[in-house]
Amino acid sequence: MTWFGIGRSVQRIEDARFLRGRGRFVDDIHLPHQSFGVVLMSPHAHARIKSVDATEAKVAHGVICVLTGGDLIADKLGCLPPLFMPEDYGGPKGYRTCRPLLVTEHVRCVGDRVAFVVAETLAQAQTAAELIHVHYEPLPAVIGLESAIQEDAPRIWQDCPTGNVSFELTFGDQRATDAAFAAAKHVVSLRLRNNRVSANPLEPRAAIGCYEPASDSYTLYTTTQNPHGVRSLVAGTALKIPESKLRVVGPDVGGGFGLKTNPHVEDALVLWASRRCGRPVKWVATRSDSLVGDYQARDQIVDGEMALDQDGRILGIRARALHALGAYTAAVCAVPISCAMQFIPNVYDVKAVDLRTRAVFTNTAAVTAYRGTGRPEANYLVERLIDEAAIKIGLDPAEIRRRNLITPSAMPYMTATGITYDSGEFALVLDKCLKIADWAGFSKRRSASEKNGQLRGRSVTCYIETAGYANERMEIRFDPDGTVTIVAGTHSHGQGHATTYAQMVAEWLGVSFETIRFIQGDTDKVPFGRGTYAARSSMNGGNALKAAADGIIAKARLMAAAMLEADPADIAYQAGQFRVQGTDRTLALVEVARSFFQAGGVTDQFGLGLEASGSYGTNAANYPNGCHVCEIEIDPETGLASIAQYTVVDDAGRVINPLICEGQVHGGLAQGIGQAMLEQIVYDGDSGQIVSASFMDCAMPRATHLPNFVTEFVEVPCTTNPLGVKGIGEAGTIATPPAIINALLDALRPLGVTHIDMPATPANVWNAIRRGRPYPALAKGVSEITREHDTRFV
Repeated sequence: MTWFGIGRSVQRIEDARFLRGRGRFVDDIHLPHQSFGVVLMSPHAHARIKSVDATEAKVAHGVICVLTGGDLIADKLGCLPPLFMPEDYGGPKGYRTCRPLLVTEHVRCVGDRVAFVVAETLAQAQTAAELIHVHYEPLPAVIGLESAIQEDAPRIWQDCPTGNVSFELTFGDQRATDAAFAAAKHVVSLRLRNNRVSANPLEPRAAIGCYEPASDSYTLYTTTQNPHGVRSLVAGTALKIPESKLRVVGPDVGGGFGLKTNPHVEDALVLWASRRCGRPVKWVATRSDSLVGDYQARDQIVDGEMALDQDGRILGIRARALHALGAYTAAVCAVPISCAMQFIPNVYDVKAVDLRTRAVFTNTAAVTAYRGTGRPEANYLVERLIDEAAIKIGLDPAEIRRRNLITPSAMPYMTATGITYDSGEFALVLDKCLKIADWAGFSKRRSASEKNGQLRGRSVTCYIETAGYANERMEIRFDPDGTVTIVAGTHSHGQGHATTYAQMVAEWLGVSFETIRFIQGDTDKVPFGRGTYAARSSMNGGNALKAAADGIIAKARLMAAAMLEADPADIAYQAGQFRVQGTDRTLALVEVARSFFQAGGVTDQFGLGLEASGSYGTNAANYPNGCHVCEIEIDPETGLASIAQYTVVDDAGRVINPLICEGQVHGGLAQGIGQAMLEQIVYDGDSGQIVSASFMDCAMPRATHLPNFVTEFVEVPCTTNPLGVKGIGEAGTIATPPAIINALLDALRPLGVTHIDMPATPANVWNAIRRGRPYPALAKGVSEITREHDTRFV
């Protein structure tokens, strides 16, 4: 049975039903008398609502009800506030907003919700929504971050005391950093833009609301990563009802990436509409709805500087950043903005930093957490700067990194931004990645590319991230036949929890892997949980599950002692067996568990049934880290770039299931490559209209954009949690953008290209080549140009 235990590459047991089309997603649920809802979104980025006339819509064929802001006020409903702001955890006070379920006076972005229409069919609801007449008074909009902070910029929130800036965060020591720069032999600087992106999970958001008049209670089926968190906010702040009146069910969910962690207004709208019209109400986003109305991510401008000594050792880093909030302080908006500064030191021994960022309102969709949550922005800055330093000083990109890595002997290590790393062998990870990628053999591959008329570049990037957040509760219970049920407070939406948790329990309790049942995602079946995000499940869920398993063993030990007629102190447990020490008398845990269901006798003493819950919480996160080596080929005639090879070595601590970890890394790499080379949410700078509201305009990576990744793991156990695990779910996304861009620039520098912003689309690369060197110069040939300008090994 240990074959299915911890450390084994067990295939996901969930996949069988998904591959056969037997998943149960929100849109697969059809309730009796179900109706359909459509949201009317604002077409203006900034406008005053003068009036809303829904008269024609209310009498349209099939319409059941139409809800507007006036109805919201009449029913005294609330709004959706941010989960927290910097001041809530000791930071500076900021201007916070609360997003209305339906806007009553001012729309502040394209996609603000203005009305909700419910009809017998989706087509009828869509038709009726077009019959609602909204009189808008357009107001000046501000889209760009730099434009928004100007003194004469249009105000998005009139009573915000700092214009369009909600809050400012600072990290480090300005005086020490100034001294480091004054003493520096070398200084490099960059201005970088981190492009705005959308999560775009395979399954768009969806929700079904059902009100039960008999019990005055509600049920919400929703695409969520966090059912209990959704219940708390929707019940408490939006509907203003007790949590006990709302059941939230998160069935199979097709990807979340942070987008589905917190509730959206539609989660409350379908419940409110169901109560109003007496029918279940289903709402499912179209892809355009999602690109317009979903929370978005990234969108940062940063000016960064790095100071180094004559040997290439980092003395200090400065950064001044603007980070978009969009029109609202939504969900966990403060987290990516904070992490984008805190993780700038990365895996390097940086003694002094002076980092400042401002959170800026713009007339765009709200910005919040997305896979990586601020760490990609931080990593992008430091890894781009360190490559610039390598070029200026004349060092190999790998060597300059090696000289600056934090050593294992320095652990635990506190960064200049106040984060304490408990463990890590960064040089070991770097060297293993370089070896697997054949870093030393690059020149031969470059020559081969040149013979084919291609430019070839390479990069190496290091990363570190934080994983694990808040406490968690897990439960294990035996059924009368001896099988086991795991009741999880976390929520799997692609992570494979049904498999990995079963592996853990099979090893700890010695039960058959195939007989373990898994329950999650229903607030009526799971007493409490915090869901899955921030790569928290392996540490928080896994260690809580271990505590529950220990509780099972402790309870069963007493029963085993009674059954074996021995003192509990003489009962040893190992691998699913209780044994009287010093004898060959044993009992299987499963057999003991069945005894807990007897109609009388020992159960009168030990209680009926065998179950235990466990919780785990710690203030210490874990810090996954790793190294990426990327090689890219570019056609200088077209600007088309392709990834020739991509190598990753990750330290994920103790690995529960290498196969699933590898899949998580691949998914993260795909999203990082998407941002670096293809994806961008674009708004018209004058009107605020989104011009990337479909996949015709917002490109997503396809299989042809992705190489055959080479991934390996180095297991350096985390020292601050019992299992020694480090989360891996977000890691792949963090180092990928700088790996791609640095490799591109390495290939393009012989043509005079020294900078390119993401996304590095073929058009952007082609234009950069034309700006960098006159087009006729290409006639000299790739090999000749490269030899003339190659300074990588000076």
